[in-house]
Amino acid sequence: MSSLTWDLTLAGLSVGSAAALTGVGLIVTYRATGVLNFAHGALAMVCAYVLRQCVVEWGWPLWAGAALTLLVLAPALGVVLERLVFRPLSVLGGDPARTLVASIGVFVLLVGGAALLWGQGARDDAPELVAADPWGQLAIVLVLAVGVGAVIRWTRFGRELRAVVDDRRLAVLGGIDADRVAAACWAFGSFTAGLTGVLLAPYVRLDPYGLPLLVMEVVAVAVAARMRSLPVAVLVALTIGVAQSQLTRLHPSGWGAPLLQAVGANLFVVALLIASLVLPGVGTRDALPRTATARVPTPPGAWIVAAVLFLLPLGFAGPDLHTSVQVPALGVVLLSLVVVTGRGGQISLGQAAYAGLGALFTALLAAGRFPGLPRLPELAALALAVLLVAPLGLLTGWPAITRRGLALALATFAVGVGVSRFVFAQPYATSGLSLDRPRGFDGDRAYYVLELALLTLALLATHALRRGRTGRALASLRDHEQGASAAGVRVPALKLLAFVAGAALAALGGGMLAMGLRAFDPAAYDPVRSLLWFAAVMVLGADSTLGALAAAALLVGLDAGARGGVAAALIGVLAVLVGRFPGGPYEAVRRLRSGRRPALTATGRAAQHRLGSAQLSSTAATASTPTADTGGAGPTPTHRRSPRAGGNTKTNPAGGRGVLTAHDLHARYDGFTALAGVDLTVPPGRITAIIGPNGAGKSTLFHCLAGTIRPTRGQVSYADRNITPLSPHTRTRLGISRTFQQLAVFPTLTVTENVQLGAEQGHIKDPSATDRALRLLHLDGPLRDAPAAGLPTGTLRRVELARALAGTPGVLLLDEPAAGLDTAEVADLARVLRALAADGTALLVVEHDLDLVADLADVVHVMSAGRIVASGPPAHVLDALDARETAV
Repeated sequence: MSSLTWDLTLAGLSVGSAAALTGVGLIVTYRATGVLNFAHGALAMVCAYVLRQCVVEWGWPLWAGAALTLLVLAPALGVVLERLVFRPLSVLGGDPARTLVASIGVFVLLVGGAALLWGQGARDDAPELVAADPWGQLAIVLVLAVGVGAVIRWTRFGRELRAVVDDRRLAVLGGIDADRVAAACWAFGSFTAGLTGVLLAPYVRLDPYGLPLLVMEVVAVAVAARMRSLPVAVLVALTIGVAQSQLTRLHPSGWGAPLLQAVGANLFVVALLIASLVLPGVGTRDALPRTATARVPTPPGAWIVAAVLFLLPLGFAGPDLHTSVQVPALGVVLLSLVVVTGRGGQISLGQAAYAGLGALFTALLAAGRFPGLPRLPELAALALAVLLVAPLGLLTGWPAITRRGLALALATFAVGVGVSRFVFAQPYATSGLSLDRPRGFDGDRAYYVLELALLTLALLATHALRRGRTGRALASLRDHEQGASAAGVRVPALKLLAFVAGAALAALGGGMLAMGLRAFDPAAYDPVRSLLWFAAVMVLGADSTLGALAAAALLVGLDAGARGGVAAALIGVLAVLVGRFPGGPYEAVRRLRSGRRPALTATGRAAQHRLGSAQLSSTAATASTPTADTGGAGPTPTHRRSPRAGGNTKTNPAGGRGVLTAHDLHARYDGFTALAGVDLTVPPGRITAIIGPNGAGKSTLFHCLAGTIRPTRGQVSYADRNITPLSPHTRTRLGISRTFQQLAVFPTLTVTENVQLGAEQGHIKDPSATDRALRLLHLDGPLRDAPAAGLPTGTLRRVELARALAGTPGVLLLDEPAAGLDTAEVADLARVLRALAADGTALLVVEHDLDLVADLADVVHVMSAGRIVASGPPAHVLDALDARETAV
């Protein structure tokens, strides 16, 4: 091996060792708590600064500073974060949305605090804890990895950790102190972060923004290890480190040389892109920063106050006016997050990339340096830049189709980092690229007027995406993605629309920022800005356009009027606290208002319940009487028959509606056979029930019929058409609707809007379809305009059923419709379902309540071990089951 190759290998091992440390710390924390610590890089930066402060500024011995930093400060920071930030969130239910916002808030807080304490300039005098020889660093990594593996495998603490990872609640019931386990893992993870920062600081730029981002880029090694395997993380880190170092020997030529060199120097970023976009997503739990409760209306006069405040800078002069020019532009950028995250529920940590692309394309077009296009006037350049960037929203929109939660957060963050490293760092983006303002708007005051006009257009576009049919569809996507798909919403297309619209708004705002500053500054659009902007929007209400404008004013005003870092520190503090109020100030106001409502006594609650049940009973009885709405079906008995007295005897014609059939369905999960050759027919005008023990395959069969699971073999047909490959929303539009065992109601929509969504997505032309469904389930009157959030379970069951019926389905799939209902509500539900079947609707019910099945079904199928083992009328099948249980 040549001397150069050996030297580069050693250098690569040094970088890879630091990356491996990051991977080990992230994996240990994630396995114990389920939290991907986005603040890991910020912790590394803070520890590096503290060691420098001790050794360089205060003159401490290196060993003393290192002991304080790594053995005291770093673990203490981890324990404090676990105790004060993440443990309360775990007690509140461990909502991934809240933990993600809190984690990013800690990152922003530490970055802002470091900028306040040590300034924003780069430092190159960080003390060297370990010699440049990589063997010391590599030994540290290997000892830590082996030690952690041994502790997890052979110690009592390791057994407790594995138990907490498998099932935290069960571990607590078994006597394990899960909080102690989590605190220990946070302390260790923070220690590895501090060690990473101390090792890297002497060889990279030490500043509040660069080092945290550098550390977060190497999260790729943890993602590649599926957030589980320490040996894989170490091996991947060392391999990438050595490969990146060896690629520095290459000196490509030609027009693509700078890009190839950038790729070779940023292999960890390439690995992050591959791990986030190509490999199966990790952390698939829902981490959408949704507003889980009814949205509080904007206070009266708020828009007037906002308009006055945004007009005030027209009276400013000099530096104050020049600073104010940035506010409307940043407001437009933050509105893009309102569309993508607040309304569409899709997390996006890469909006700065689209804002930067808008600024870059505007500058290139105005300078005549965009390939294949002539020089354009500034406004025309801005408009064309928006059109060019909008389709690039597919870079994050496409992964969003199959990713959610943590996986989507990593994918959007990776795209932002990739654009920053491989686009903004290229010579054409950094060498003498300037940008003038449009002709006639050269002065700050005139340009501010232009910005207000563009901001108004952006507000109108945002308003259009938050109202009407599209707005309801986006809200349903945010509140319950599977429920939206079941209601007929084309979820993939809607996600793409949200990201494309968000990219266009971000590009518009980015171009406005660049024209305001008269230059393209790549540092203004680095990935750290994305995290700061995301946190700011979450703090002031993700679904609030006023909140976005307030966040823009806050970010610009605080940093302009005080030392840099104040805005980031304040946003970080608020983001950590907003974990308890994910809806922002509106959510806090709503809780305060709801807290003032007088509570009902036990007698009052009982009377309210009896009144609701009586209303539903009256409606169900009316629904079973021949009316124009039910197609003249004959009356059905309204009394509850004794259990297992036989099935219904109605023989209503189905009016030519199609038959839903399943033929030879097979399904397997990780080697387990869930379905083993199931044949099923769901005829119109009949109620078909499926029963069986847990694990029998009932839910899998239901999901195969609904389209949420694709069978490994077999075919699902409807009206003689093979619908096996069709998506859930396509099946809904064909006439196959479903309900959920766990309620799929959209809390931010009213009762009417929930039901209206079903009619709209089912392409029902009849404008009275929504009203008929509301009347049928007795949801008209004052209740129709009530927010769905906070309504009792029985009412929400009716809302969900009304939404399914508003699309006039031919087949209705019901997954444990009696779950959460009392006896009276179950009886009322049965009457409504009988009326629907009498009208010719095909109903399939998966249910555990055998009394309900006996009273309701025409035919019962019994499942066991993935097969249908018995079928027939309820009396025959259920009596046979009774006889078998008695014999056993």
